[in-house]
Amino acid sequence: MKDPTDYNVRAVERALQILGCFDNDHPERGISEIAQAVDLHKATAHRIVTTLVNYGYLERADDGQKYRLGLELTNLGFKVIHRMDLRREALPYMKQLIQTWDETCDLCVFDRGTVLYIEVLRGTRALTVAAAVGQRLPAHATASGKLFLAHLPPNELDANLGQPLAAYTKKTITSPDELHKELEVIRNQGYAIDTEGYEVGVCAVAAPIFNRQGHVIAALGGPSPVSRMTPERVQEIAAAFKEAAQAISRRMGWNR
Repeated sequence: MKDPTDYNVRAVERALQILGCFDNDHPERGISEIAQAVDLHKATAHRIVTTLVNYGYLERADDGQKYRLGLELTNLGFKVIHRMDLRREALPYMKQLIQTWDETCDLCVFDRGTVLYIEVLRGTRALTVAAAVGQRLPAHATASGKLFLAHLPPNELDANLGQPLAAYTKKTITSPDELHKELEVIRNQGYAIDTEGYEVGVCAVAAPIFNRQGHVIAALGGPSPVSRMTPERVQEIAAAFKEAAQAISRRMGWNR
């Protein structure tokens, strides 16, 4: 069995080593110090440091000669902390939804044009449908994904729909014009429903979770076999998920 480090990209590894050489005892370092700390040639260290500066992960110190960690790292840290807070606030509501409906409940975020699942709780039924934590699914073919698309700024939405949309089933919407119409419905009703857009035999609902600025930061989703999702049940579950998502949103600072 291969060592996982065998798959490391050397340039990325060196960049991470450079970021890691800054600590409380060495908050600022010059190029020579950095090169020595990570055992790199000075010219190589300089190229990597310059790249990290260009992307905001390092910045020049006040003397103009040394470097220190940049604010972009703070932004990444806030994103991680935010997701941890989101998960903690959402879990009690997710558990309540399972107790009421005995269907899978998942929590996902929009990341690089895909739906990324950060929490999944299953019901007790023998036949269940669920994604896995860490799994990514296409936005245009899932209820949660359509929910995110529906709340994107127009330029970001156009960028996401400007590439070919893959068909996963006969019911996958691959036409941008048709998808735009469905997204308008989603915005108006406040939740999304998808029936067999990604997987045959699966119906899902999803409701948006907002932050204090009113931006959609996550989706609360509920996939289920279509055999259990009658039109009446779909509407009832969608309403329950929307109510739970709004409660979570208020916990995240949303005040509508």
